[in-house]
Amino acid sequence: MRFPRRLALGASLLVLLSACTTGGGSTTIKIGSDGFDEARVVAEVYAQALEANGFTVDRAGIGLGTRQVTAAALDSGDIQLKPEYIGSGLKYYGGTSTRSTEENRNALQQALEPKGITVLNPSPAQDTNAFVVRRETAEQYDLAKMSDVAPVQDELKWALATDCPTNPLCAQALKDEYGLEPADVTLLDACSGPMAEALKNETVDVAELCSTSPEIKIYDWVVLDDDRQTQPADNIAPIVRTDLLDKIDRSKFEGVLNDVSARIDTATLAQLYYDVAIEHKDIADVARDWLRSEGIGG
Repeated sequence: MRFPRRLALGASLLVLLSACTTGGGSTTIKIGSDGFDEARVVAEVYAQALEANGFTVDRAGIGLGTRQVTAAALDSGDIQLKPEYIGSGLKYYGGTSTRSTEENRNALQQALEPKGITVLNPSPAQDTNAFVVRRETAEQYDLAKMSDVAPVQDELKWALATDCPTNPLCAQALKDEYGLEPADVTLLDACSGPMAEALKNETVDVAELCSTSPEIKIYDWVVLDDDRQTQPADNIAPIVRTDLLDKIDRSKFEGVLNDVSARIDTATLAQLYYDVAIEHKDIADVARDWLRSEGIGG
């Protein structure tokens, strides 16, 4: 059966319009992340999952810098989406973080609501700031927990994150809860290869790493117990500008990211981090291989 030409053109136009409203349509989603490998690989996972579902993605903001940098970029619209560690993020935005994932997520949403930012579902994956020493250092100074460190703090060389001086979960927490104001401090990128290398090579004696850092297990390092409980539940969740959600298929977008987040547990996060930081695999390949293992993407 042949359609009249006018009807055929109308049908073609409907198909075209339908295609244009799939996923993000003509809207490009600008994804960013903090500068360390773990945040970068999670951002790439989100990027590829969105692309597999018809969205267009700009990755220029992945690995942009510290939270201070990425928060400003999110505020200005230079990026529209980033993976956030909800406990640390809440503290950064002036809230009081706890060891409850649900409480931190809800409080972070309240803090970000006036800024036009929406918090999507947190992943089960947890990662916190960890203060780590070599085993021989722990044995030499009898260190098992953070409160053991104050009497010997100036005998130790420290590597702390570049944002530590202004991060309330780092310098402020160390001072207020543990009386720690070390004199010999090197500032390095958080959770980075150089941070781990400095500890491995004995350039420093205490290093601030992510609790998922693979080097901790590889080198049998000791994570000092946060006995004053300064570090909150730090599940990863996507945070996104609400004005972006108003321009796209919000239900589909949130569904994609929430589904991916639900699949990232702590073991998965640690493996993704290991593949990038230790195996030196390409971040895009690591993200693609994991998504394919989960039946997402091509």
